[in-house]
Amino acid sequence: MTEKLIVLGSTGSIGVQTLQVARRNNIRILALAAGRNVDVMEQQAREFLPKMVAMQNETAAQELKIRLADTDIKVYSGEQGVLETVHADADTVLNAIVGIAGLKATLETVRSGKILALANKESLVTGGELVKEALKQYGGTMLPVDSEHSAIFQSLQGVPEGALDRVLLTASGGPFFGKTKKELENVSVEQTLRHPNWSMGQKITVDSATLMNKGLEVIEAVHLFDLSPDRIDVVVQRESIIHSGVVLKDGGLMVQMGVPDMMLPIQYALTYPNRLPCSERLDLCAIGKLTFFEPDKETFPCLSICTKAITDGGLKPTAANGANEEAVALFLKGQIGFTAIARLVEGAVAQQSSGTAVSLESIFDADASARRYVRQHFSQEAV
Repeated sequence: MTEKLIVLGSTGSIGVQTLQVARRNNIRILALAAGRNVDVMEQQAREFLPKMVAMQNETAAQELKIRLADTDIKVYSGEQGVLETVHADADTVLNAIVGIAGLKATLETVRSGKILALANKESLVTGGELVKEALKQYGGTMLPVDSEHSAIFQSLQGVPEGALDRVLLTASGGPFFGKTKKELENVSVEQTLRHPNWSMGQKITVDSATLMNKGLEVIEAVHLFDLSPDRIDVVVQRESIIHSGVVLKDGGLMVQMGVPDMMLPIQYALTYPNRLPCSERLDLCAIGKLTFFEPDKETFPCLSICTKAITDGGLKPTAANGANEEAVALFLKGQIGFTAIARLVEGAVAQQSSGTAVSLESIFDADASARRYVRQHFSQEAV
């Protein structure tokens, strides 16, 4: 069980909930890192009194340094500053940085010998092979924090080696479940951010609405559980009560169920293999029924784009992720429509060669290329 913790992305949704878990379980916080939210970081620093904090944004770091001048907390800045926090004297790093920006921190954590609690799915989407190689080389431990992958991991506890047949990855369907392509053409940012079950950050909420998040999770599952994409079944579970599970070779189905709340998967990663009091109890009678549907891959093509990208391999998953990050940012600014996100991602993936060797340099080159593609073509999709 984690006793001393480093939280990367501490001011975001997952980071804030992680600190709630730490507070409840008396886990000491050794370091915090975030992007630019000085107000929240100052509050966190003053409550948990870590030895060091870091802000990716240089200006934010300077302001935070002034605010914390009356403390002994060291303040670091920039990408290197965030990586510096990984080396605080802790046993676990929870990486909740959003986007490909979390990849270097994931690799740094593995190389440091600390347990990696991974909430940054983009680390595996873009650099899965590098992360797995590093885990093998340094003998590290990686525990999933995403609710779906945590559910799969929990469902696998006690399952004999070789008994797994397939993985069941559930999706809520998002706010536009049942809509047609025509109906999606003019949906607003506000409508997109109204998720029916989960309270999350803006970017991941948009990804849930496009099913891009589920596509990224397919890629993540390929790397986490060493499966081919054709052994991962995506099922829409509208109530978000079944968080995912596994299908065994004897036909048995093992799933993890719970309320739509990230506290349990966060806590399980930090207290594994212990099971401590956490979320509210699930009342099956109050729920009444659970519903299941096939995902509509034609109306929400991002899922298929990601599945094809990981099947083709190479840097295509990196291109899908980078293009999506850029396109979602444009959508949130009101510069493109909802359906344009998938078209831009598909175009960026198509122009990326699958044969290029995967290295840290080639990953960031492919990411930059995909983002350039979106910036060069989004005017054709402008609202």
